[in-house]
Amino acid sequence: MKTALITGITGQDGSYLAELLLSQGYEVHGLIRRASTFNTRRIDHLYHDPHGNGDLPKLFLHYGDMGATDTLLDVIYTTKPDEIYHLAAQSHVRVSFDMPEYTGNITGIGTTRILEAIRKSGLKTRFYQASSSELFGDAKPPQNEETPFHPRSPYAAAKLYAYWMANNYREAYGMYTVNGILFNHESPRRGETFVTRKITRAVAAIRAGKQSKLFLGNLDAKRDWGYAPEYLEMMHLLLQQDEPDDFVIGTGEAHSVRDFLDEAFGYVDMDWHKYVEIDPRYFRPTEVDYLLCDPTKARTKLGWEPKVKFHELVRIMVDADLELAGLSIPGEGKRIVDEKFGNWHRWEDQVISMDQLTTG
Repeated sequence: MKTALITGITGQDGSYLAELLLSQGYEVHGLIRRASTFNTRRIDHLYHDPHGNGDLPKLFLHYGDMGATDTLLDVIYTTKPDEIYHLAAQSHVRVSFDMPEYTGNITGIGTTRILEAIRKSGLKTRFYQASSSELFGDAKPPQNEETPFHPRSPYAAAKLYAYWMANNYREAYGMYTVNGILFNHESPRRGETFVTRKITRAVAAIRAGKQSKLFLGNLDAKRDWGYAPEYLEMMHLLLQQDEPDDFVIGTGEAHSVRDFLDEAFGYVDMDWHKYVEIDPRYFRPTEVDYLLCDPTKARTKLGWEPKVKFHELVRIMVDADLELAGLSIPGEGKRIVDEKFGNWHRWEDQVISMDQLTTG
């Protein structure tokens, strides 16, 4: 049995990754922050009380923080993981402008803390660094592994530091470290403050009569949007290779926020122009206009192709939020999940209620 440690296990990516690894027989350990309210809703369906009857648990949670070196050392020494998936970060780009120092400490230096913990442990742990397409900033699209980085936010700058530290530890100490430079990937578990989920939640709330307007920022920004669960399959695949290497991961298609509005509202025969208003507060001081992945390397070296493209992704998310609001659903999104992904994650496990949602 392999052992994996996931930082940021309570977030969108961490919860899907935990499902995937448990389905493959891993013992999974997750690092969570201590809080006065429960923040484990995305993984509650995976956890069971070790004092209860039935099988022994394979999911274990540990309190820790990316700002505290001692807790990271303790968890790594205790769990002795074969693989570490480092997903924890202050991950909201717009918020990083308001909290640049915190973002740098947690998203950037936090990665160094965990790399040092691995090095000092002497373990042959394989390490995955969750890099981001925001590294490319305003670099000309499409972007691939050879595209020069030009970060345009404190978040992206912190991620760039983490990217190079992962590379440095690979070169300096022979550690197995990889960077997965993932383009935007979404799902019904996406945090409610991210634009995609904000839109699909608004579709459901407006139809339910609970919301009248949706306030957004830059509608012209273009992103390469994919479906989060299959990106997590790619994270796992990257740590199974004979030699460590860095990859960009995306669909090879880019769409604007306007396109997302067209798809989401159009799916339920609504005209978004009647409901959407622009709020300047949602604009970034420096915008990233166009991110488009060139996934040639992943396709040729790893044989990876995304199953879900933009049109299907939007329908999956709208169906989930309509169901969450107690409304009838067209059902196309649910059919897509059932047909393309089988049983390793279930549709009902993707739907996280509005009052339970955390945005880790």
